[in-house]
Amino acid sequence: MNDFVLSLGISQEVFSYLIMPVLIFLARVCDVSISTLRIMFVLAGKKKVAPFLGFFEALIWLLAIGQIFQNIDNPLSYVAYAAGFGMGTYVGMIFEEKLALGRVLVRVITPEPMPELIEFMKEKNFRFTNVGAEGRYGKVNLLFTVMKRDALQEFIGKVKSSNDKAFYTIESVKRISEDDLNVMEDRPRFTTRIYNRLRK
Repeated sequence: MNDFVLSLGISQEVFSYLIMPVLIFLARVCDVSISTLRIMFVLAGKKKVAPFLGFFEALIWLLAIGQIFQNIDNPLSYVAYAAGFGMGTYVGMIFEEKLALGRVLVRVITPEPMPELIEFMKEKNFRFTNVGAEGRYGKVNLLFTVMKRDALQEFIGKVKSSNDKAFYTIESVKRISEDDLNVMEDRPRFTTRIYNRLRK
């Protein structure tokens, strides 16, 4: 490695204290981002994609940690490693938000029925269950629905516009008995096309 660096006209000091920490930082960003995506696919039950990502996650991590040990006397390597972990976590969260993989269970609780929301869900062919329930302050209306995550934002917007005091909870769903849930029309975006390909 040293001979190769010198052949490029780069001094050993520049490589050790500038280029190498940057490479370690970028490698850590990549492997932590991939780790976040892998966990997403595991939770979504994507058995073919998750191991593939796990392979590259481990490979990149080994490359990064190998350089740490080769430059063990360089404190900038440790800083770059830790900073890459933090940035990788942030980047992974952005990927997770943009891809919107998987399905969610949404519960909506309101003091009164919401016919406008029910009609909206029927128009969009959503499956739902709407029942009466008893709350702390009396009778309430309880609505259950399961949907793909890329439809969640528009649905919550409709809930808020129908009743701004509605209480709702959202949780991930790992598996459902039937996989033919109807959803709103897909938005023409790059991440949606990636999602559709990965589902096949």
